[in-house]
Amino acid sequence: MTTPHNNTHQPAVDAPRPLKPARRSLRPILVAHRAELLTASALFLLAAALFALIQWATPGIVGNDGYYHIKMAQLIRQEGLKPPFNALPYTILNAADYYDHHLLFHLLLVPFAATDPAADGGAALTQGAKMATVLLPALAVVAVWWLLRGQRVPYAAAWSLGLFAVSEAFLYRMSMVRAQSGAVIILVLAIHWLLTGRHKALVPLGFVFVWFYNAFPLLLVVAGVYVVAVFLLERRVAWAALLYPLLGIALGVIVNPYFPENVVFIVGHLLPKVGESAVPVGNEWSPYESWTLVQNSGAALAAVLVGALALGWREERIDLASLVGLGLVGVFGLMLFRSRRFVEYFPLLALLFLAFAAAPLVRGWLAQPAAGRPWRRLAPTVAALTLAGLLALTVRDARALVADAKPGDLYAEAMLWLRAEAPPGSLVFQTDWDDFTRQFFYAPHLRYINGLDPTFMQLHDEALYDEWVDITRGRVAAPGAAIRDRFGAAYVFSDLNHEAFLSAAADDPALEEIYRDEYAVLFVVR
Repeated sequence: MTTPHNNTHQPAVDAPRPLKPARRSLRPILVAHRAELLTASALFLLAAALFALIQWATPGIVGNDGYYHIKMAQLIRQEGLKPPFNALPYTILNAADYYDHHLLFHLLLVPFAATDPAADGGAALTQGAKMATVLLPALAVVAVWWLLRGQRVPYAAAWSLGLFAVSEAFLYRMSMVRAQSGAVIILVLAIHWLLTGRHKALVPLGFVFVWFYNAFPLLLVVAGVYVVAVFLLERRVAWAALLYPLLGIALGVIVNPYFPENVVFIVGHLLPKVGESAVPVGNEWSPYESWTLVQNSGAALAAVLVGALALGWREERIDLASLVGLGLVGVFGLMLFRSRRFVEYFPLLALLFLAFAAAPLVRGWLAQPAAGRPWRRLAPTVAALTLAGLLALTVRDARALVADAKPGDLYAEAMLWLRAEAPPGSLVFQTDWDDFTRQFFYAPHLRYINGLDPTFMQLHDEALYDEWVDITRGRVAAPGAAIRDRFGAAYVFSDLNHEAFLSAAADDPALEEIYRDEYAVLFVVR
């Protein structure tokens, strides 16, 4: 009888263990894209250096609104995502209806907003704002390079540096502590994803735009131009190009910490800008005089002309990128002729149009043999020298615009004095709405009559707004009683330019002057 073989004495063989998935390393990706990363890094550093050269032509913040934006960032850093906002009780931005329509922009500023102006007079907060305003537009230059590279435009890096050569007004606007440089990045990304067919990416882009800046309807303008261009070239309607950004915008409005106040604000703020408003809203909404536009954006206008000539020179049907560029130049050109604030977009789009239109010509020239064509060697040198010359002139002129800004400490002493004297929540009657940003910068715990945009007060209470205008222009002989009884103000702040009001106030026993310096005067209301 055969005994079965017993294997119990043999060592057990372990079952093979499943192999762990290999860790994905970024190194192969970085090596594969080393040239692109080096180009992007070099562009960013060079652009940041040029924007810094422009930015520090003045020690203060460029423009007025930046004082509000960096202060909001500091309050978010101290008090959380939705700090209470009680500063403008007589406007549509009162405490109950407040909507931070630059929320994501303020969040981006938070790392640069650490020190309260009460500690150092605002020096650190000012420098933080300026630093942020160097980095964000530098990223916009890199985004332009990425778009042009994706469209196979030769010398894409040089074209992106052309942003410093097309318009001094564009560089000035990019140097403000405002959201427009981020809006430029968003629109450039939108153009890139539209032209490459990645329309679904417009959903998160639309969402982000709503949280970043209330100029988000421009995303639909860009998408609409693309849809028209596709229809003209291909005789089809690219519905997805419009539906996806519209979906993203809708999500951004609804999935929002300020919903539904944001809807009320959007309707109340944007509609007066579409039609004719009787309320003066600052000169940025008025058009340039023709010659002024030629002076500050002549190179951008020339880019459109040369781009049109390039289209005529080409012996081929217009491509989608060139047609989209042409359409955007036309639409945003009309906007610019209506309102000067669109100078923050038109020069960029003019440059893109020229780059798209000229790209096939340049690629053709580069493909030709160099032998017997000496211009092939000279052309890049001539182009580089032309770009360098235009860049130097435009940056110089932009520095001159920035250097002409109001002093950074314009109301520092007056507002820090008032901050120390006035109880929290005291209402301050100002004689000029655009002084609010600097007042809020130094004393956010006080309340003010009007600020950020005069339509905000006019939309909230038109009769009270009209009365405020009459008082500030000196049309009320003894304004103290109305300031006390109608507005409930405890203090009055005025710059020295409101001579008619100051004359009336000097003869009014209800107003007692308590402070004066070379820029401002303060009264206490009796």
